[in-house]
Amino acid sequence: MKLSELLSDLNITGAFEDREVTSITDSSSKIVPGCIFVCIEGKRFDGHTKAREAMESGAAATVVSRDLGLRNQILVENTRSAYTLLCSAFYNHPERRLKLIGITGTNGKTTTSFVIQSSLEALGHKTGMIGTVKNILGNGEETPASLTTPDPSELFALFDTMVKNGCEYCVMEVSSQALDQRRVDGIKFKSAVFTNLTQDHLDYHETFENYRRAKHLLFENAETGIFNIDDEAADYMMSDTPCRKITYSVNQDTSDYSAKIVKLTASGVKYELVSNDNIGRVFFPVPGKFSIYNSMSAIVCMLELGMDFEKTIEAVKNSHGVPGRMEVVPTDTPYTMIIDYAHTPDSLKNAITALREVTPGRIIALFGCGGDRDKTKRPIMGEIGANLADTAVITSDNPRSEDPRAIIDDILAGASKRHTAKLIVEPDRTKAIAKAMSAAGEGDVILLAGKGHETYQILSDGKIHYDEREIISSLLK
Repeated sequence: MKLSELLSDLNITGAFEDREVTSITDSSSKIVPGCIFVCIEGKRFDGHTKAREAMESGAAATVVSRDLGLRNQILVENTRSAYTLLCSAFYNHPERRLKLIGITGTNGKTTTSFVIQSSLEALGHKTGMIGTVKNILGNGEETPASLTTPDPSELFALFDTMVKNGCEYCVMEVSSQALDQRRVDGIKFKSAVFTNLTQDHLDYHETFENYRRAKHLLFENAETGIFNIDDEAADYMMSDTPCRKITYSVNQDTSDYSAKIVKLTASGVKYELVSNDNIGRVFFPVPGKFSIYNSMSAIVCMLELGMDFEKTIEAVKNSHGVPGRMEVVPTDTPYTMIIDYAHTPDSLKNAITALREVTPGRIIALFGCGGDRDKTKRPIMGEIGANLADTAVITSDNPRSEDPRAIIDDILAGASKRHTAKLIVEPDRTKAIAKAMSAAGEGDVILLAGKGHETYQILSDGKIHYDEREIISSLLK
């Protein structure tokens, strides 16, 4: 493809020599003859420092945000946005041939995405998915997830494969980092869903206001917005956006869709879904009040896409479970073991609260906090675990370059303020799981929080294989 074709959607400064382009990259390790090298300035590395080297290595052009005096440099206002637009053009804009559904929020994105994807498939619409756990590309093709919302070069390659496989829809999780880093610039979403907003990713965004502002960007490029108005951030998300606004609620009658006669059971949630036009009985096979919101967001999104009311409710009833989301691990023991991805204060609170509603015995909650990430949430999670569980086992969860014990000390700062739970501290996660199992009795539930679908631990010397299902099986043997 010619350089001039790829630049047609960009506002550029200066002249350039038209050339054939072989690839587009923002990684200096992927520079090859004929590529476009996009210079992105990050917190730790500035791609502009590699621009001259890229041209000397045979790059067709470099995209820059400041004049470096190089031949065939393409000067733009924002190189991150330019990178996204270039990748879209390189794959001939596959996103324009898909009906895109974007899900954003702190919690619930993955479950909502899985429910929508499997339900649309059940309703006869071939649907791809991009998210935290895996990517579904149609025709049985799947790939492991790299990021919640991939780098643009990977993202548009995934879109391209979906189009070639005949997908009509694509449902995707859209992270705050992706929005802030302009990875979805120029993409028009058929529908965008807001689930909720609680503290997370402040290591990246620094302030909650920055985090909230990033989330808002999704609805500035959506045709229809689906909003959980029980969340206090909903008004902000709905403000200053051109999208059509549809609301859902468990607590408010003023919403477009509301849940009535709610029943929480060990096998899932039941409620009446009420709109101006319809009333239907919903069952969603995942326990916990948060499951009402997750299932409602999915159902409302699909109904606003024009799906049949009764068929949509039936499809959600039969929707697939999500790996690592309230996943019951078979153990043949008098106690129950559950793996969940809860790694934020709100998600940990929701998980323990949901289990409390259906657990006859004690709740033993095992959790930690990630290293090199938001430190402010550590004492908050410590306080939640130490006051909502009967036993809190505090351990490691992807410590990265930090000392696991130092992370645990931050967690204990919150747990030790006041606590009703018995506290067990064990930095070695496998030993911690063993201690939790030893402490469990008949009717108890052990919640292993934080890893979820992840099958690895990130340590100071790199990533190692670590699947909690395998650990449990080994310990039982």
